Amino acid sequence: MKKKAFLVLSTVGSEAKARELGMRWVESGRAACVTRLPGATSAYRWKGQVNEDQEVLLLIKTSWASEEEGKALLASFAADHPYEEPELLAFCVDQGSPGYLAWLLAAGENAQG
Repeated sequence: MKKKAFLVLSTVGSEAKARELGMRWVESGRAACVTRLPGATSAYRWKGQVNEDQEVLLLIKTSWASEEEGKALLASFAADHPYEEPELLAFCVDQGSPGYLAWLLAAGENAQG
């Protein structure tokens, strides 16, 4: 089955945790690249309370071939994540620069993890 490229969005509460997770996911081959965007402010309702927190947005570029593989990968991200219920939103990438997409799809296959 042919792999497809995905962009997964997540947030964490600190730059240190964002760096730790990004490096772990790239080193293990679960992500080709993780971009950290500090300075996000999230307003959300959790357990009946409205909260507002500073967060770091993670743009996780990855790939998988099947729905089962995607679910397993997202579950592995969630297992590493410090939040009780982490934001993990996956978007299939249908278009992109051919060279970048080829690199992204090959990145996990070249991991030494």
